[in-house]
Amino acid sequence: MVSFPLEVVKFHKRYTMEHQKEELAEPVSPVGQYFNSSVLCIYIIGVLEFEVPIDDLQTYALLQDVFLPINPRFSSIMVQDKNGEKQWKKVDVNLKDHVHIPIFPEGKTVEHDKYFHDYLSSIAMEQLPQSRPLWEIHMINYPTSDACSTIIFKLHHALGDGYSLMGALLSCLHRADDPFLPLSFPSLKQSKPEASTKSFCRKFSYMLSSAFNTVSDFGWSVLKSSIISDDRTPIRFGDDGADFQPISISSMTFSIDHIKDIKSRLGVSINDVITGIVFYGTRLYMQDMDSKSKSSHSTALVLLNTRNIEGYQSINDMLNTKAKGPWGNKITFLHVPIPKLNETRISTPLEFIRDSHNIIKRKKQSLGVVLTGTLLDIEGKLRGQEAVAKRIRGTLTKSSAVISNLVGPVQQMALANHPVKGLYFTLAGGPESLVISIMSYMEVIKVTLKTEKDFIDEQKLKSCMQTAFEMILRAAMEIPLQTKR
Repeated sequence: MVSFPLEVVKFHKRYTMEHQKEELAEPVSPVGQYFNSSVLCIYIIGVLEFEVPIDDLQTYALLQDVFLPINPRFSSIMVQDKNGEKQWKKVDVNLKDHVHIPIFPEGKTVEHDKYFHDYLSSIAMEQLPQSRPLWEIHMINYPTSDACSTIIFKLHHALGDGYSLMGALLSCLHRADDPFLPLSFPSLKQSKPEASTKSFCRKFSYMLSSAFNTVSDFGWSVLKSSIISDDRTPIRFGDDGADFQPISISSMTFSIDHIKDIKSRLGVSINDVITGIVFYGTRLYMQDMDSKSKSSHSTALVLLNTRNIEGYQSINDMLNTKAKGPWGNKITFLHVPIPKLNETRISTPLEFIRDSHNIIKRKKQSLGVVLTGTLLDIEGKLRGQEAVAKRIRGTLTKSSAVISNLVGPVQQMALANHPVKGLYFTLAGGPESLVISIMSYMEVIKVTLKTEKDFIDEQKLKSCMQTAFEMILRAAMEIPLQTKR
């Protein structure tokens, strides 16, 4: 018998009673329409790795009693009304249409690794039927090198962004050591602002710098979305896009303790360290595949959560119209140049960390992201959501990679008393050849690569990422540990 934590059961019963009468159609947000249009169809793929088999997991009971009541969108389809506006319409859900249990050939764990890898990459490419709610799960009850069993969640990005869907997932899980204790997350607090202690000259200089960066970033974003394309390189095939090309999905793990050690020695943030490792590893791969590409003009499109809040809110709070961290697609994108590789930087890999730190610091002084979002809103009102979707698709195809990240809990989670060993995610369905997704959970950070198959050498790219990490860690260990953080 599967038992749920008492507070989870009470919440879902209360939530169901409060919302069972809400049958009116809900408008689809503009971003939801962008991600489910004639030119874009974006999915979020989430993977839960378990320490134990899940053959005794009461899947349908969990979905019916816990998952579906989280948000009406999980029981809705996207329809168009007589005025051409898209709405979420409630429908009856046949759970058997959404649950898939594949059968792999008998074999050893190593063979199951290949079956799982091929299966994950295959289902990420498939389109979900628009005639039923836009989600499905896959129960993999075969052991792999990483887990005893696995659950794959595939959810359409129109349902919500990573923050929303992570909040939904967390409401279904509980702490493995004590289900009555809340999960906690790494601190996302930034350094305390120093504006109050700055002199007038420094404040004026900051304002001028912010204004200049805003104009520069906004102008660059407009040009990158319409005219200027990155160079063709081993990670970017061209402007046509890779929407319908076969893909491959794999992940690699880094120790948070090592990342924190690098962070403290360089006096930067964890995000700076991870970004620097990813950029350095990507450049090493590009050079190995084509030496001319080390000086190519390449940019990463970084997805940003626009909510002004730290950590995750409860589902009740997220669905409140006045919430600081509301449900939905509250994201924007940022063009970040991938630092070029030269002989100096090959021998001094820490420069990639410092470059990442300086780029991110400069971007924080810019309102370019806000202006870009405003421009898309205006274009949507004047030309329609399909026009904006085409612009976003053009932005994706003109960039070299997409980078996204989520923060997971520091404690181990469990699903109905089944301990979760690992957790990672990626994006699928877009026209880009490379997606890099970063996820923290317990004591590790998982970097997931979604690559265009037969174009990007996945194993070599992973090897270059690992090399970048080792070189940066080794170089950082030569720096005395800073006492102030």
